[in-house]
Amino acid sequence: MTHLSVEMLAADATEPITSAGHAQLGIAVLAGIAVIVLLITKFKLHAFLSLIIGSLVLGAVAGAPLDKAITSFSTGLGTTVAGTGVLIALGAILGKLLADSGGADQIVDTILAKASRRTMPWAMVLIAGIVGLPIFFEVGIVLLIPVVLLVAKRGNFSLMRIGIPALAGLSVMHGLIPPHPGPLVAIDAVGANLGVTLALGVVVAIPTAIIAGPLFSRYAARWVDIRPPEKMVPERASDDLEKRPGFGITVATVLLPVVMMLAKALVDVVIDDPAAGVGAPPSGSWGRVFDVVGSPLIALLTAVVVAMFTLGRAAGFTRGRIAVTVEKSLAPIAGVLLIVGAGGGFKQTLVDAGVGQMILDVSKGWHLSTLLLAWLIAVTIRLATGSATVATISAAGLVAPLAADMSTTHGALLVLAIGCGSLFFSHVNDAGFWLVKEYFGMSVGQTLKTWSVMETLISVVGIICVLLLSLVL
Repeated sequence: MTHLSVEMLAADATEPITSAGHAQLGIAVLAGIAVIVLLITKFKLHAFLSLIIGSLVLGAVAGAPLDKAITSFSTGLGTTVAGTGVLIALGAILGKLLADSGGADQIVDTILAKASRRTMPWAMVLIAGIVGLPIFFEVGIVLLIPVVLLVAKRGNFSLMRIGIPALAGLSVMHGLIPPHPGPLVAIDAVGANLGVTLALGVVVAIPTAIIAGPLFSRYAARWVDIRPPEKMVPERASDDLEKRPGFGITVATVLLPVVMMLAKALVDVVIDDPAAGVGAPPSGSWGRVFDVVGSPLIALLTAVVVAMFTLGRAAGFTRGRIAVTVEKSLAPIAGVLLIVGAGGGFKQTLVDAGVGQMILDVSKGWHLSTLLLAWLIAVTIRLATGSATVATISAAGLVAPLAADMSTTHGALLVLAIGCGSLFFSHVNDAGFWLVKEYFGMSVGQTLKTWSVMETLISVVGIICVLLLSLVL
């Protein structure tokens, strides 16, 4: 079998691929990823366009007819956007309401008022974890940077002592916890249970954020002892508001979708239907209720509707102001949706070309944990492209067949292993690297010694936690 195509593979998906086929598919994967990397890094082409071109190159080198490759890409794009696009949009709306209403500032100010000088780094990682649940990493940085700079300045802290815990909290949420785009797409690709992934993600996130945040910040502050740059202190959203929502109701609103999704996962575990098999959704009336209540769409939609009252109206927003806030929240995520969708198209091209089956066949002879293999693949793509989302989507597509016989918990751990790998060593090809560098007024070398090392710590500590959980679950 020296010539592979989507059509041939679709005709008999169970037919083992020969070594010649393996070689051709291996070259196709390398060519597709190399094209994406080259276009993003060298030619500065947008990731959306780069993923389209890389997918077509992959299909062509794999021997698939061009029309089949286009169909695979289009199908994957449509499926991914349908599965995660609405969730990303709802998350963006919730995040915008949290920011514009002053709810985020209320959380920050309340926790900081209770924190002592010794506990301030721990307060920062807690703030970042709470605020980072419903919003994207970049938005979280914009929200928290004023707080980080003000706390460092007023308390006479090294900027790294305060900034690293905040960045760690945001980054861990971004890579491991739904409803962020990367974890959502990986859950969809691998077929993992969202509630279980969310629960285990929190278990992994807590020790990871502590080690890479407050603990590592002690060393980062010694390596790079800098003070807040005066010109980078922007205005806060709530400075122009006459009132803002209370702390308790704000936290409750942010955590509402998390609680709803975790409730479904708990019900799935506690009232399993024995006849349906272990891990199957419960068939009783309570099971059906929680299947609806805990679905990501309903959970996030409920949180958005509730937030319009608990955050928007509490801040004195009129219905017109709330409508404008919702509208403004959607424009910035257009690029994210397109990249995620194109990443799904690339993933589907990988799957239809038989790459997943190839990895399944090849890895059978390896004495390497599936979780570690997924992490290594994500690390490689992350280092090459600089994008955590592209690394997550691509790695999930490659290792999806390995999840076929996994238990519910191990499927969730596979998603988390990919998420951990996608955060490894952010450097000059990552937009987040430059965002942190400019906001904190650091040189490239200083950013590498602090931000890049922190990201690597998150990745390594995270995969260690995932592997330890796999031994007991």
